[in-house]
Amino acid sequence: MSNRPAGHVARSTVRPNRETGGRAPIRTFLRTPDGLLVESVYDPGTAVYEADPHAPDASPSPSVPAAVPSAGSSARGLVFVVAHGFTGDVDRPHVRRVAGVLRAYGAVVTFSFRGHGRSGGRSTVGDKEVLDLATAVEWARGFGHARLVTVGFSMGGSVVLRHAALHPGAVDAVVSVSAPARWYYRGTAPMRRLHWLVTRPEGRLVSRYGLRTRIHHRDWDPVPLAPVEAVSRLAPTPLLVVHGDRDGYFPLDHPRMLAEAAGDHGELWVEPGMGHAEHAADDALLARIGDWAAAAAG
Repeated sequence: MSNRPAGHVARSTVRPNRETGGRAPIRTFLRTPDGLLVESVYDPGTAVYEADPHAPDASPSPSVPAAVPSAGSSARGLVFVVAHGFTGDVDRPHVRRVAGVLRAYGAVVTFSFRGHGRSGGRSTVGDKEVLDLATAVEWARGFGHARLVTVGFSMGGSVVLRHAALHPGAVDAVVSVSAPARWYYRGTAPMRRLHWLVTRPEGRLVSRYGLRTRIHHRDWDPVPLAPVEAVSRLAPTPLLVVHGDRDGYFPLDHPRMLAEAAGDHGELWVEPGMGHAEHAADDALLARIGDWAAAAAG
């Protein structure tokens, strides 16, 4: 285990901003509290930038200063940290599309969960991933943003709920899209297939070579806090639960359980015709989420 703080930048590069042609995002590997490297990208959004010698060291060389929003920039106020679904990663087109829409509302941090993409380790399918999110949140805060909203999809939706419950005050609002309310659900064919991937050696081989996702072979021990139990601990943090009425993985009793547990600090959007997670969230819905987050985070 590493004794370096979460959010420590292990190595970094800066790549051109292909989405906008503007200021390049910062791409880096962050070290989690349990010593894994998690690939992360900071997109400054539409703000005007200036060098800040006190910003997190995410530059490829001393001659290229780390970029942070200028003091008068609107994006200094708000940053999104996006938690992708199972088998996603920071470079998947649907993750980049989410970031592309949200960047109109503030800066955006995306990252690959452990076992996904170029991040280290193996996926624990929502358990230890809370450490990856906590590391990305700490890194995002280091850029000086006053407001931070986590946005999670499917597995990532359960992770943002648990993170907010386990780290009170770490975020200003939470958006959970297409998330389960409870663990071990097998009531739909897609979830039965997912359990086969996770629990069977041959399933993990298919996941590794076919889906570019490396899954840990150990069972949860202990079983992590269930999403519905986490939601009950979030108040007064604002929560938005988003779910499609054609979600093939989790039926509508899941988001309704989450919304009921949230009480007055939660809001539920059931989206007509929407399927599951990032692939099903169109740009108009993502823009509405951006509007909600900007208002809810204060």
